[in-house]
Amino acid sequence: MQFQLHGGYHSPKCQYNDDNNSETHPWHLHGHDFWVMGYGQGKFDINSDPKKYNLVDPIMKNTVSVQPYGWTALRFVADNPGVWAFHCHIEAHFYLGMGVVFEEGVEMLGRYPTSITGCGDTKGYPEARIRHFKWEVKYEYKSQDCYKKLAITINGKTPGPTIEARVNDTVVVELKNSLLTENVVIHWHGIRQKGTPWFDGTAGVTQCPIVPGDTFVYKFVVDRPGTYLYHAHYGLQREAGLNGMIRVSLPPGESEPYTYDHDRSIILTDWYHKSTYELATGLSSLDFDWVGEPQSLLIHGKGRFNCSGLKSDHYDATNSECSPYVITVVSGKTYRLRIGSLTSLAALSFEIEGHNMTVVEADGHNVEPFVVKNLFIYSGETYSVLIKADQAPTRNYWAVSKVVSRKSTTPNGLAIFNYYPNHPRRSPPTVPPVGPAWDDVVPRLAQGEAMKARQGYILPPPQTWDRVIVMLNTQNKINGYTRWSVNNVSYNLPHTPYLIAVKDRMNHVFDQTPPPDGYDSQNYDIFSKAENTNATASSSIYKLQFNSTVDIILQNANTMNIDNNSETHPWHLHGHDFWVLGYGKGKFDINNDPKKYYNLVNPIMKNTVLVQPYGWTALRFVADNPGVWAFHCHIEAHFYLGMGVVFEEGMEMLGRYPTSITGCGDTKGYRRP
Repeated sequence: MQFQLHGGYHSPKCQYNDDNNSETHPWHLHGHDFWVMGYGQGKFDINSDPKKYNLVDPIMKNTVSVQPYGWTALRFVADNPGVWAFHCHIEAHFYLGMGVVFEEGVEMLGRYPTSITGCGDTKGYPEARIRHFKWEVKYEYKSQDCYKKLAITINGKTPGPTIEARVNDTVVVELKNSLLTENVVIHWHGIRQKGTPWFDGTAGVTQCPIVPGDTFVYKFVVDRPGTYLYHAHYGLQREAGLNGMIRVSLPPGESEPYTYDHDRSIILTDWYHKSTYELATGLSSLDFDWVGEPQSLLIHGKGRFNCSGLKSDHYDATNSECSPYVITVVSGKTYRLRIGSLTSLAALSFEIEGHNMTVVEADGHNVEPFVVKNLFIYSGETYSVLIKADQAPTRNYWAVSKVVSRKSTTPNGLAIFNYYPNHPRRSPPTVPPVGPAWDDVVPRLAQGEAMKARQGYILPPPQTWDRVIVMLNTQNKINGYTRWSVNNVSYNLPHTPYLIAVKDRMNHVFDQTPPPDGYDSQNYDIFSKAENTNATASSSIYKLQFNSTVDIILQNANTMNIDNNSETHPWHLHGHDFWVLGYGKGKFDINNDPKKYYNLVNPIMKNTVLVQPYGWTALRFVADNPGVWAFHCHIEAHFYLGMGVVFEEGMEMLGRYPTSITGCGDTKGYRRP
């Protein structure tokens, strides 16, 4: 017989009839310890015997005996998601059926490893594999845009190696920090980390940073197909080139709802010539020094900067590292291009001269196909597009990335779309496309509105919410320092990671005052230059009720810039995907806008979404992944300056965290493996 337990305390009692042949039975519970509340002789009396229970100092065990003609009472909390046996430990007795099974919280588990399959109805399941990677992270001089500077590499390369895996594979990354004087962590962007929140790779939130000379092992399951990213999540290290792509394919025998001949990956980034130390110092100074516009745009780690007038020891136009990236195709074939953006600042337009692109995937989710000439992509987003090599095969074509949404001095990034057998280094005979106007918001909004979940792959959102949090994005001054804030609260990371502090109840580690769920929308003018004299800094976090439905309204506003403008902000949520319910201009109206703009039928699911200048974006997610998760602007300098929040949900359901994530703040004395 199987029992279904749905939380709370449960007190099983073992009772045996008087048949002159009663035996002693040791009972063992899997997955739990229990309190032994008491023993008794004869038949258990539920009305009077519990009054004799020991509720002061009962022993905890996992195995307990029931004596002949007696009873034993035990109590446990059903707080460990899974399916657990409870049975007599006399082997022949269990063999003959003396046992039960408890199920609890299975819906909270991530995907199981397919290595446990192979019997019954699972005989045809494909076997999952372990993908093991051994990486060394260190600084090396690189000339990615022909200008020589220090970059952070993985095994000597930037971008780093592409992780290729199948659904349900386990990825193990053994990461050695050889940066000499810097800590490091890596975030697995878009991987939900079901059951492994401590391997999300967010310094100060889910783990202590990896100190120089140490090796840290990340281990997690990739539980769904799609295109994802990884990158540094410490200081401004993402800008220094520590990034790469994750490609998760379907199991054998399954296929996507679209066809193609070949699969390619492209990472788009921007590139500064200053070091991360110089950039961080300027941002952290009382005499604020903004990072400015990037010097170059890189297409898969390659670009070209006009270094005329610079010393030759800093610039070498003949260096092969800065030769244009080449995408080689064969005429008549269809290609899936997986495109990810890990820019530090820039929003981009990407196009391939003379070719249309059909968008089929966004952030790991299939979308209803639509055609674009220019793909607008923001930091933290991934897309798959299909492109057919259907132009004249006698020449090559330009692939171009361009800054949009801000008036930038950064030159366009260029790559070569090479038709075989033309020489891959042969420049196209045309001038590169100029791309869309940087301030033309209409096509960018149109792309967002065109994205819908693909028929047959729609996961409908809950139709109502349990909690609404409106997040006003503002620029502030706090004690003379320039900061970015949410609802006039600028985010500060604690020295002890939240995950450890919450699990170990270290309430002194971070501010226990709940952050605000909104702002004074009646009196705040989003179109005026921000004053925000009441801005504060805090390390407080949002505590979400487990399994609740949460709506987030990202509200954009003016900045303190002399240009009197509003900026585009791409927001990324760790540990979850969310439904993008709608976009709008101006100030969000909670009474009318949901009725007018929300798509509750086939909204796309994503992990990164933008909010346009002077606009709002509404998203919805279910707080169903136990852990502590960051939600922040993916512009690196903005998050560095406090533009983010942290959500806590279901922490009581997690088991013990691995001690490898400790070693900083109040965990310095913790024993590590």
